[in-house]
Amino acid sequence: MLLRPLQPADLDVLVELCAEHAAYEGGTYASEGKARRLEPLLFGPTPALFGIGVERRGGLVGFATWMPQLSTWDAAWYAHLDCLYLRPEARGQGLGRCLVAAVVRAAADAGYARMEWQTPTANASAIRFYDRLDARAKAKARFYLDGDAWHRLRLADEPSVAVT
Repeated sequence: MLLRPLQPADLDVLVELCAEHAAYEGGTYASEGKARRLEPLLFGPTPALFGIGVERRGGLVGFATWMPQLSTWDAAWYAHLDCLYLRPEARGQGLGRCLVAAVVRAAADAGYARMEWQTPTANASAIRFYDRLDARAKAKARFYLDGDAWHRLRLADEPSVAVT
């Protein structure tokens, strides 16, 4: 197994891995157009997303992606681990720990001193894995807006306070 930075040639397999990851977590995933949209984010002149792949026999079997995030409370940047996924045949071999360590090294080299991430509460195996890394959990509920709720708020009346 080889850990290496993701490359443009990995995009189609990366999209497949993302779909597998979503299915594993009980989510939905639409693959159409994702490789095209991920390319500038990962490989453009100013990348917004960084990735490390796990390669075996010339093909990707897993990946981790991360990005810089800003904490208003801390007035500081930190690394956000966006995705960490290994195909079933690559699990249980220490590769997840290697991937997390590789992201930590890359983030530290970029000047960050902390990393945060999330996982569904139903993903007991991921939670056990993160516990073994001595990671600490924060009890929070995750919220998001999209679809109808997004459009209702976007089209809502202007606030009575001036926003400049």
